[in-house]
Amino acid sequence: MVDTNPLLQAFNTPHQTAPFDQIKAEHYLPALNAAMEEGREDIRLIIENKEMPSFANTIVALEKSGKRLSRISSIFFNLNSAETSDDIQKIAREVSPLLSEYSNDIWLNERLFARVKEVYEQKEALNLNTEETTLLDDTYKGFVRRGALLNGEAKQKYREITSELSQLSLQFGENLLNETNDFKLHITNPDDLAGLPDAVKETAQQLAQSEGKEGWLFSLHAPSMVPFLKYADKRELREVLFRASASRGNRNNDYDNKNIILRQAELRLNKAKLLGFASHADYVLEERMAQSAQKVNSFLDELYDKSFAFAQKDVADVAEFAAANGLQGPLQRWDFSYYSEKLKTSLFDLDEEMTKPYFQLENVKKGIFNLTHQLWGLTYKENKDIPVYHPDVFAYEVYDTDGSLLSVLYLDFHPRKTKQGGAWMTSYRDQHLENGENIIPHISVVCNFTEPTASRPSLLTYNEVTTFLHEFGHALHGMLSEVTYESQAGTSVYRDFVELPSQIMENWAQEKGWLEQVALHYQTGEAMPEALIEKIIEADKFQSGYLTVRQLSFGFNDMAWHSITEPIAISPGEFEKQAMARTELFPEVEGSSMSTAFGHIFDGGYAAGYYSYKWAEVLDADAYAAFKENGIFDKATAEKFRETILSKGGTRHPMELYIDFRGAEPSVEPLLVRSGLVK
Repeated sequence: MVDTNPLLQAFNTPHQTAPFDQIKAEHYLPALNAAMEEGREDIRLIIENKEMPSFANTIVALEKSGKRLSRISSIFFNLNSAETSDDIQKIAREVSPLLSEYSNDIWLNERLFARVKEVYEQKEALNLNTEETTLLDDTYKGFVRRGALLNGEAKQKYREITSELSQLSLQFGENLLNETNDFKLHITNPDDLAGLPDAVKETAQQLAQSEGKEGWLFSLHAPSMVPFLKYADKRELREVLFRASASRGNRNNDYDNKNIILRQAELRLNKAKLLGFASHADYVLEERMAQSAQKVNSFLDELYDKSFAFAQKDVADVAEFAAANGLQGPLQRWDFSYYSEKLKTSLFDLDEEMTKPYFQLENVKKGIFNLTHQLWGLTYKENKDIPVYHPDVFAYEVYDTDGSLLSVLYLDFHPRKTKQGGAWMTSYRDQHLENGENIIPHISVVCNFTEPTASRPSLLTYNEVTTFLHEFGHALHGMLSEVTYESQAGTSVYRDFVELPSQIMENWAQEKGWLEQVALHYQTGEAMPEALIEKIIEADKFQSGYLTVRQLSFGFNDMAWHSITEPIAISPGEFEKQAMARTELFPEVEGSSMSTAFGHIFDGGYAAGYYSYKWAEVLDADAYAAFKENGIFDKATAEKFRETILSKGGTRHPMELYIDFRGAEPSVEPLLVRSGLVK
């Protein structure tokens, strides 16, 4: 197997991209095992080096160890998210504890840590540059934060905790995917489709046909569910679909996540206590811009105090409008999107169906490509010789303003049963220098956008346009990286800083100058009328109070789960209810649970970090003010943003990088003004 395993050969592909066309599921486990052995040999050579520990023979050697394992792991786990199968999921369950053990064997190795510590203690005499100093600091702290200072029994406990956590995270994600895939709302009576746009009905009919059914199918994937909740006149069917989504992981079936998240919270707490922290939040936030749970909670409280009255008014306005238009009884969660859209239409003469014909996916993609060309001189060339993991995936070469190759970029746009929900950016290889040569990154953007139908191309909602911009901002962070060491490349930054490059890109969706370029009617090619663009911009602050409080509720819930100092003794439902109580704006829905489907914190790396979306909004609003001052296509401002932030990765503290760009620490005022929460 090793001789013929494509994962263990040199990648004889354009730019050494992953040979997806050659990889089979049975290749992964042997390749991962072989790469772990190779990585262990790398570590053995460091430990047994007879020379005195130095930055080069210990810190840099450790940075370069296990490269093949990192490469194979990124391919495997990225596909487990974007193109999984029963076989891949089975391998993931088998290999995750092995990878945890491998990782622990490094971080808990006393002889290796002794060498790292010896180099660290002579740091002041080493005459290191900024990147080298950061690498040394991060390496030493990495060992300490992963248990290197623990004694024998505690080290064994740490191993057991991390191994179990890796398994639970996988199980949570598999359960959520199965819950999302298992439910379909099957409609056979055309009367039940009242209110739905033709494009939504056509997509639902196409889904039904793909499953050999008559009529129409609606799933819990966002491109199917969101328009149904927004437009379907049949209230009882909106309720069915909403309840199915809101109860994912909380239905006492084979895919139930309640015990999993209770156990995850307890294990995270136990790990934090082992390492000398009172809570998992304290452990996580030591390595964040926010620095402490107290500072995060103060930040969330400040935004809550400034936005909750606005949120109450937003919901009251919708309830009043709904009552005036025939709703009997209280406004329920499955009513809000429906009546909110109608209120928005009445106020601004604007709804999604008016804008979607102008947001053809292909045009939006070209518009984003062109925006990055205007700002940074980037150009994109599709290369069909680069292997892809699914026929729907596109592969591009990305070139810098001087014509040099910057990156490979994969774009994967539409939902599949084999793909997790949501949208994300990831990498198959990060930028770094190797023997003085720049190794280009391989970056991927994965989304779940509205699919094309037999009669229409993929037409995006305005929200999907902003999502595309958001994920492309992450991609730029990866593609424009200019660092020496791979562990510091691109998005390898503090979690509450990583959203700045993504969220700043969303601002251009509010700019007439950009919308005029990208919003072209898919049938006529005509530009979106200026009046319609003005309505989009005018409507941007619609219900910003409600949307702010909704995000804050997720942040409060996350912080509650990870601020515990004792195991949770009540049900997840009751715990969540208490955590989010002050943000509640609707009657309780029995059986619903946000936490059992909260993939960000239980399967996505945002534990004690969901606040970072709002934190980064403060950063992005303040940073974008520089573009507003100098011109939204100003090359000098864009170049400064690239030089000070996008290219630097994790080489310096993010606040230092931000001040280099803006000249001062960020102010919350631009966000409050942009959101309409202050004059």
